[in-house]
Amino acid sequence: MDLKTAQEKLNNLKQLVAYHSDLYYNQNRTEISDYEYDMLMQDIKKIEMQFPQLITEDSPTQTVQGIANSTFEKVKHDVKMESLLDAFSFDEIRDFDERVQEVSSDAKYVVEAKIDGLSMSLEYVDGVFTRGSTRGDGVVGEDVTQNLATIKSIPKKIKNAPKFLEVRGEVYMPKEVFLSLIKQQEEDGKKLFKNPRNAAAGSVRQKDSKITAERNLDIFVFNIQQISDEYSISSHKESLDLLKKFGFNVSPRYNIFDNIDDVIKEIQNIGDLRGQFSFEIDGAVVKVDDFTIRNEMGSTNKYPRWAVAFKYPPEEKATILKDIEVSVGRTGVLTPTAIFDTVQLAGTSVQRAVLHNQDFIDEKQLDIGDEILVRKAGDIIPEVVKVVKKNSDSIFKIPLICPSCGSEIVKTDESALRCINPECPQQLTRNIIHFASRGAMNIDGLGESIVYQLAEKELIKDVGDLYYLTYEQAITLEGFKDKSAKNLINAIEQSKKANFDKLIFAFGIRNVGEKAATLLAEKFKNLDNLIKADIESIIEIDGFGLTGAQSVVEYFKKDTVQIVIEKLVNAGVNTEYISTHTSDVLSGKTFVVTGTLPSLSRDEAEKLITDNGGKASSSVSKKTSFVLAGEKAGSKLDKANTLGIPVITEKQFLEMIK
Repeated sequence: MDLKTAQEKLNNLKQLVAYHSDLYYNQNRTEISDYEYDMLMQDIKKIEMQFPQLITEDSPTQTVQGIANSTFEKVKHDVKMESLLDAFSFDEIRDFDERVQEVSSDAKYVVEAKIDGLSMSLEYVDGVFTRGSTRGDGVVGEDVTQNLATIKSIPKKIKNAPKFLEVRGEVYMPKEVFLSLIKQQEEDGKKLFKNPRNAAAGSVRQKDSKITAERNLDIFVFNIQQISDEYSISSHKESLDLLKKFGFNVSPRYNIFDNIDDVIKEIQNIGDLRGQFSFEIDGAVVKVDDFTIRNEMGSTNKYPRWAVAFKYPPEEKATILKDIEVSVGRTGVLTPTAIFDTVQLAGTSVQRAVLHNQDFIDEKQLDIGDEILVRKAGDIIPEVVKVVKKNSDSIFKIPLICPSCGSEIVKTDESALRCINPECPQQLTRNIIHFASRGAMNIDGLGESIVYQLAEKELIKDVGDLYYLTYEQAITLEGFKDKSAKNLINAIEQSKKANFDKLIFAFGIRNVGEKAATLLAEKFKNLDNLIKADIESIIEIDGFGLTGAQSVVEYFKKDTVQIVIEKLVNAGVNTEYISTHTSDVLSGKTFVVTGTLPSLSRDEAEKLITDNGGKASSSVSKKTSFVLAGEKAGSKLDKANTLGIPVITEKQFLEMIK
């Protein structure tokens, strides 16, 4: 390859990497696997090694990918949050060892599992958590303190702490939480997160910290970035032990080795166990233990020379596509699922994988009988990678007849095929499951299997029938005895008292989530008013768009919905909104809460703001009316002072709403 060809190929590769880096780091989504991205980076490295004159400062091999999002305040990292040099073979691990041996023949290594999440900095002043920020480009990140404060495993106060401490960790979504989330997304007909890393990143970057809290994120802390002089630490293992004493979750598996052969064995051991972890890993990290040796080795612009990340290749297996099942979701969306001969992947037996839609099937050119390659995306979600060998020239087409009710299927938006029959049995069952869920009417004990039993026995056909279910009927359900039957009937009775916003969300109206349901309840106050509402009156609500308004109006026009509503009303289900709003004394005013208040939590303070007609915001701007500041207020207080925005104490705030 000559210089000109190398330059052209390098430019194309850089554009590809920039595109996929933006998706991954800034938009929390992916179009290619981590392994495919890593291979693009390897191609760039090979060209730059052959033609070092083509290396530029902005090359992805020289810079940390990602930028600080303008949605959040920027944070400049005093200690750069570096990336890691990747290795894809044990020869590269041995090469790393040789480089270390040139500096010290006595070096020891700590090997840890590499959690695949979102890198974060946590700062503590006098033991109190004061600020949390994303890595960004390694130098400038985003202030996401409020969202990180919702993660239960992040200590909010540390005993026997130094005056100042900054640690680095990886925020992640546990596999079990991720599976529950995508199951709910699938039922709601929403686009699924592709892997836990994207789900975690999207959750941390939410404007509303309540959404972050609902996602049940977790964190592992793996490094001390800065620590004041009270503590003297000389090695990495010593720092991990100290972090454990402070109450941080650290890598559940970290061991120290004095030779590279044992390091490689440990990498293999972690790889063998990866399917058993409750979190997703994408490799193992090898770090020089001694800080003196680290200082001698130093860093490049992008990564430290004293550490390397071994990346595991994706485990892929060939199998035969035996069938494609098509199911109907709560909103009528048809979802095809591949059924194939069982294969072992990441420690589990796999025989099904979601195919998403017809476009996905067309892209992969899939048909029943084909030999296909499957893997687990992020070691969790089974996915079809490609066709290895075609059985015929044909491509499977999703039938344009609903598999549940036989109605005609229509293509309504993007790639979705949808059954629009309101009496479709599968849709009705999914609707009942959603209606009873925790965020809706919260009918304890009415899980998916119970709903299917009730539907099969024809005891219920819609959500209205739930409120006419009797003890005598409940006791006939499989596994039910006296107590469980009584508990179910009591839970259904108790759900009648749910506030009106919960009922709106429980209806499962397309494009209407929990927040939108609350906005509708606050605006229209009761079910009669909402049924009569037109599109114009709905879009007057701040934050409500035309699509959502049309969905609401169209929903209440349906005859089947009117029948259900009549059942609910006759059964005594609450249809009035009980507002927590106490006054309009803060109307027109926007508050930002920052720091630790004497008696109120941040959530409590923000609820008082909204209950009294005000607006609670997460960031300070020229539109901010007041900053409610407590101890260790940080950068938001600084910005308020710079902009000349009034800063008030908790006492002054309580006087305002007295």
